[in-house]
Amino acid sequence: MILTDTKILQSIENGEIVIEPFDRSCLGTNSYDVHLGKYLAVYQDRILDARKHNKITELEIGPEGFVLYPGTLYLGVTQEYTETHNSVPFLEGKSSVGRLGIDIHATAGKGDVGFCNHWTLEISCAQPVRVYEGMPIGQLIYFGVDGLIENFYNKKPGAKYNDRSIRPVESMMWKNKF
Repeated sequence: MILTDTKILQSIENGEIVIEPFDRSCLGTNSYDVHLGKYLAVYQDRILDARKHNKITELEIGPEGFVLYPGTLYLGVTQEYTETHNSVPFLEGKSSVGRLGIDIHATAGKGDVGFCNHWTLEISCAQPVRVYEGMPIGQLIYFGVDGLIENFYNKKPGAKYNDRSIRPVESMMWKNKF
């Protein structure tokens, strides 16, 4: 089941969900709006290799905004740091963002119970579009879990995205064995 606004607030009060900074006006009926942070990144090489560490170049969104172009994958980051200890967070784009032709995640919309970090966004666009630091970019929806959890993400050996960062984090696929 999806958590309602009152259930999200109760989970925040109990420390089961953490959102920093938290702004009550960003809480919807059954979601919480998150905002684009000031850092973006792009991969240095045009051809990416799943078995290698693909390096990124960091970009900063200035007060004039930043123009995204089709054909480039941008890694962004949420301003909000989140923790989820009793539910599964899903990150979805806001409809207003989608209507600008912006996708905020390629495949990674679901977080794990125990994820504690800023969200890295996999941003692409249908046509050139200017984005700004602090603009609403997505919404977190929380689903309740059924059963005990044995393997929280933040305690899982080998979890690749546990280091807290206000900057986008590149793919760590190369750390997998395949």
